[in-house]
Amino acid sequence: MPDHPIYDLSSTIVDEMCALLPDQATYLGVAGYDDRWADLSPTGYAAIKSTLTELRNRVDDLPPPGSRWDALAIEVARSMLDEELDAIAADDHLRSLNSIASPPQEYREIFDHMSRDTAEAWDNIVARLTSLEQAFADYRASLDLGIERGLAVAARQVEAVVEQATVMASDASPFLALGESLAAELPGRVDLADRLEAAIVAGRRAFGGFADYLRNDYLPNATVADAVGEARYVREAARFLGTTIDPAETYAWGWSEVADLRTRMEAVAAEIAPGGTVADAIQVLKTDPARSATDRESFVRIIQERERAALEQLSGTHFDVPNAIRDVTVKLAGPGASLGAYYVGPSEDFTRPGSVWWSLEGDGPFPLYDEITTAYHEGFPGHHLQVGVQMSHAERLSRLQRLWVWKSGTGEGWALYAERLMEELGYLDSPDYVFGWLAAQMLRACRVVIDIGSHLGYPIPGGQPFHPGEQWSYETATQMLVDYATLEPAYAASEVTRYFGWPGQAISYKVGEQMILDTRDELMATRRADFDLKAFHADLLAVGPVGIDLMRRFLLD
Repeated sequence: MPDHPIYDLSSTIVDEMCALLPDQATYLGVAGYDDRWADLSPTGYAAIKSTLTELRNRVDDLPPPGSRWDALAIEVARSMLDEELDAIAADDHLRSLNSIASPPQEYREIFDHMSRDTAEAWDNIVARLTSLEQAFADYRASLDLGIERGLAVAARQVEAVVEQATVMASDASPFLALGESLAAELPGRVDLADRLEAAIVAGRRAFGGFADYLRNDYLPNATVADAVGEARYVREAARFLGTTIDPAETYAWGWSEVADLRTRMEAVAAEIAPGGTVADAIQVLKTDPARSATDRESFVRIIQERERAALEQLSGTHFDVPNAIRDVTVKLAGPGASLGAYYVGPSEDFTRPGSVWWSLEGDGPFPLYDEITTAYHEGFPGHHLQVGVQMSHAERLSRLQRLWVWKSGTGEGWALYAERLMEELGYLDSPDYVFGWLAAQMLRACRVVIDIGSHLGYPIPGGQPFHPGEQWSYETATQMLVDYATLEPAYAASEVTRYFGWPGQAISYKVGEQMILDTRDELMATRRADFDLKAFHADLLAVGPVGIDLMRRFLLD
């Protein structure tokens, strides 16, 4: 480890944050916290604020940096602590309730990522299930204070979480599968099985009680309007991007991207359904059995094979791949999860491998045209490579930066850039998969116009073929994702609910990718024949998913 005191302090920050937010420690793969929950009550947040403030003061007391890596570590720590303190000052924790990224989803998903191979690991699972009711009680106290202060979230978000929590409490709860998992991992442990059974009952009851609270106590106080307005939107977007946008300018750019992608999709569609339209191509791609995985098992196998082939073939040529991440695990999420795919990084010591998780609807067949590019986004060379490289650079990146810091602008921007790179390198080896990539790009472009337009009240431009001059609505946004981004109606509705409840996050993919492309173009223009694409990737991955402004300064200086 470098000798500047920022590195020891950064490690201390991680330890302090893991102690305060032990569920986040589990997601990060930091051992020692798997048997407890964070205290998300107002009292708990007061303790978090006190710790953050003390740590921030310690950053200010540090000596000057001795290298650019020292300077990066100091700026990362300062930015992270300021951001967390600003969020508390803005009372964000009192309205932390939405369909995809709030405590109820963490309480559901965390059990997928806990170890299960020892009796101690199962003791942790039992402890968390048993104490889940108290975790919800603490969290409810903050939500109640939010209601008192007029910060209740929109009814649409409440209803979505009620549905999720009801599934967790029902006979379809994924908690019920834990008993089978225990029997497979530690057969014959009757004592543990009995305690687990009682804990599962407690966990389901906790979710059921929370659903009742939302339905009976919170929902009557929820707002009707989904939009959060310009002031909050710009602040939230800056938090995800690490740069400040001009929303009107970004909105106009988003529409230009939509138009360009629509033209390209129409051209590829004519190859898939000769002489046909985009709708004709989608019909072929979604109904042709030869273009689909027949069932869940074959879907996992196909995606796994793609991931491993890309990793093997691109290692050393376009990317330097650490030995610790030379495999990608593909898994299926349980019932009640939001539709789509997501990545969970390896543990700090790499004993838990990085994994890509898919939430599939039904038993198949599953069309593949848009899943191949998603595999490259979530797995290799997307998030799996990105997170793995970041966590492997212990010799120059602080522990805080390796484990805790994640900006969607550069994080999701890299993953979307990785999709584009795989198209450039020929890995989308059929018109089907090129169309799927264009559809994925279209989804991210639609996110820009839907997210900004909906939250800021911008009308759809008059020159557009899609509802020209109209104001955005939930139904219009859903229709755009179906018509333009090829999503199924249920998935499209889930996506729009996500955008309405998580303002500013949805634009980070496309805006972040464009910032990476702009940075690449600037370096190519400056270095000319000396520009090396592999070196660019190494430098970009080495700095990690920090804010866009910091990333650009680090690469361009």
